[in-house]
Amino acid sequence: MKTITIEEVKQNGWLVFEAIVGSRAYGLNTSTSDTDIRGVFILPKHLYYGLEYTGQVNNETNDIVYYELKRFMELLAKNNPNIMEMLSIPDNCILFKDKLIDEIKVELFLSKLCKKTFANYAYTQIKKAYGLEKKVLNPVEETRKSVLDFCFVYQDRDAIPLLEFLKQSLLSQEKVGLSAISHLRDCYNLFYSDENIYHGIIRKEEANDVHLSSIPKGQKPIAMMYFNKDAYSSYCKKYKEYWDWVAKRNDERYKTTISHGKGYDSKNMMHVFRLLLMAKEIATDSSINVFRNDREFLLSIKAGEFEYDDLVIKAEKLKDELPAFYQKANLPEEPNIEDVDDLLVKIRMAYYLR
Repeated sequence: MKTITIEEVKQNGWLVFEAIVGSRAYGLNTSTSDTDIRGVFILPKHLYYGLEYTGQVNNETNDIVYYELKRFMELLAKNNPNIMEMLSIPDNCILFKDKLIDEIKVELFLSKLCKKTFANYAYTQIKKAYGLEKKVLNPVEETRKSVLDFCFVYQDRDAIPLLEFLKQSLLSQEKVGLSAISHLRDCYNLFYSDENIYHGIIRKEEANDVHLSSIPKGQKPIAMMYFNKDAYSSYCKKYKEYWDWVAKRNDERYKTTISHGKGYDSKNMMHVFRLLLMAKEIATDSSINVFRNDREFLLSIKAGEFEYDDLVIKAEKLKDELPAFYQKANLPEEPNIEDVDDLLVKIRMAYYLR
């Protein structure tokens, strides 16, 4: 399947709209803000009608994304917040606009569906903010624990960590032999010999399970060992998630989180309120106010001037108010798909007749 690139779209003149979106369009940008660009393109006939339809292209960092006209209209019809904003981008953020795009009016797409899409998107940002809070407050040590850290030995009516047992008994794990105990999940008889006849509890440090040995007849176990495999699996998942996050995190946002000391991603929480306030304005004003007049309030959230729990309470209150606003709103329940379809065909035919 042919892969279309950002450069190919621009070089072939398929681009019909391009604009700066995100914080710069909202008027919420700071000196460290990225520049995100979104656009719309129209495939030539042979690529649109053929088997190789491409609905979206982006660069490696995903800060430039172009949507093919059909995909763009589909997302508008679903009242996708990020796509709806593209219809009301401030003029100073528009980099290129074909006159065909003027045919796409925001009024055709505004509907009561925005209550759900904007609010749901806002709450995904709360989850992201909370997810960062957990990572900030509960860091995972870079040195990875091994299977041995999750093994325990039953001794004197108590369970003690395996590593402590080995240290106290002056035993080496490499000379230990294990055999499974029937009907006792993850429990093992532990044998020991200085003659190197056993394979050890683990064969290598990065092992993900214990290793069993062949036990000669007549050998008696020195202890019973339990491997908490569920806890080990949970730890491995947490370890991977945390260090993947460290590798991919936006360091500027992380530094902001650390500097205000509140433990949550304040940029995410700022967008929670931006989205909820925009949802309210759609109901009351029948418009999408991309450039924010409440800039100071939103930036104060980003600066960490509020406690996380207080922000969640405020967000819940704002969300609970939305149904009443939308009940009174002079908006259709959802966009008229037939009208959207007619407009899509009209624009594409006009483009191909050039």
